[in-house]
Amino acid sequence: MTETITLDYANCLSERVGDHGIERDALHHAAAQMSQLTASLNETRGTGWERWRDLPFDPMRREHVDPILKLTEELLPRTENLIVLGIGGSALGNIALQSALNPATYNLMPRDQRNGPRVFVLDNVDPNVIAQTIDEVKRVDPKLERTVVNVISKSGETAETAAQFMVLRSLLHQTIGESYGRHIVAITDPEKGTMRSICDREGYVTLPVPDGVGGRFSVLSPVGLFSAALCGIDIERLLDGARAMDDRCSQPDLKRNPAAVLAWLLIEFTRRGKSNHVLMPYANSLYLLADWFRQLWAESLGKRFNRAGEEVFAGATPIKALGTTDQHSQVQLYREGPNDKVIGLMEVARFEREVQVPGDLDVEPLRYLHGRSIAELLNAEKSATAYALMESQRPNFTIHWPAINAYHVGEFLQFWMITTAYAGLLLGIDAYDQPAVETGKVATFGLMGRPGYEEWREKVRRSLEGSEDRV
Repeated sequence: MTETITLDYANCLSERVGDHGIERDALHHAAAQMSQLTASLNETRGTGWERWRDLPFDPMRREHVDPILKLTEELLPRTENLIVLGIGGSALGNIALQSALNPATYNLMPRDQRNGPRVFVLDNVDPNVIAQTIDEVKRVDPKLERTVVNVISKSGETAETAAQFMVLRSLLHQTIGESYGRHIVAITDPEKGTMRSICDREGYVTLPVPDGVGGRFSVLSPVGLFSAALCGIDIERLLDGARAMDDRCSQPDLKRNPAAVLAWLLIEFTRRGKSNHVLMPYANSLYLLADWFRQLWAESLGKRFNRAGEEVFAGATPIKALGTTDQHSQVQLYREGPNDKVIGLMEVARFEREVQVPGDLDVEPLRYLHGRSIAELLNAEKSATAYALMESQRPNFTIHWPAINAYHVGEFLQFWMITTAYAGLLLGIDAYDQPAVETGKVATFGLMGRPGYEEWREKVRRSLEGSEDRV
């Protein structure tokens, strides 16, 4: 039987954390409602903005994976550096996959010890980072002959990614000459948009951002799979895990459906005033999956209006932490500060590498560590934190990982995306739009002088300039 990640939610129940927990009967009575929501999600899957549900399944899977594997085979022998350009959902999934499934020292390793090229994800427009990345790439590949730029933008008009792309495109053109286009892979709309027109005009290789797959739900599409495959991650196993988790989370029986259980618990806690949701992995390689989770949870659920047009100000605040690091940084607050949080812990049963504590430092207070493994210590710290939180009546749950590999990462990604879909239904909001993000985008257009957005430039200036409230 294939091992799977599991959800332990016992420390969310009142029998463990008293009045700050949820009664077992309340969860039992939610079974009928969640069964109805499961039926609804099973009916709408693969339609509208829920096409992401079908990414691990044929025919969508083969439509994307086969071209990615073919392109990877062609690029791999001639690629030493991969620069990924994107922001938000176009970057966070890429970063999380690389962090989870390649060594922390991946970019420092010799080429014959790596699974693919060095990878640099530019997910912001910090000029220092962009310039330093270019310097490092040129140090290894001065003529950029072994460098590939992967630009990810559905429209091509997101200011941050467009600016990054213009910088790298010009650099490639100046350095390589007219054949520079062989060094660009664009992931964009297959039919329309500014980036599509640029790709068609200049002859770049392209992969699609599939219709009905929003940015924060796109990690299992070419958006996340291309860079993963080029850097040696087994994308077939990634999708196998996602498919298996999808099957589990399509079960009408609440006791067999981890996404339905967690969604109901977290939304019920939110309604009871616990609107800060922490995700705290006890493994450094899983830490940036918590970054990916933050966008998914915040942008999907943070909505002013529900589907009926009523003002509801829905949502919860996602917080990332790292065990054991944040036991010495955040847990004091989590245990003795406001009881307004639900803490999710992540525990790994087996690590790929093991480190033993030697016994040659013979100091009596430290002898208990002799011969013990670092993994034992890490997981003891996790169990101790779960216990300490429970003792303080702080609800917490644990996601248990058998190991960190592509299959279980795929499970985790699909698990949280389905949990988010359930949460949107429970809140009565649209989990797939992000209207509040648009104001910042068009205001940026105005400030940067884009024609047609002059009124935004004036609005921003009138609102912000001339303030005397500065010291």
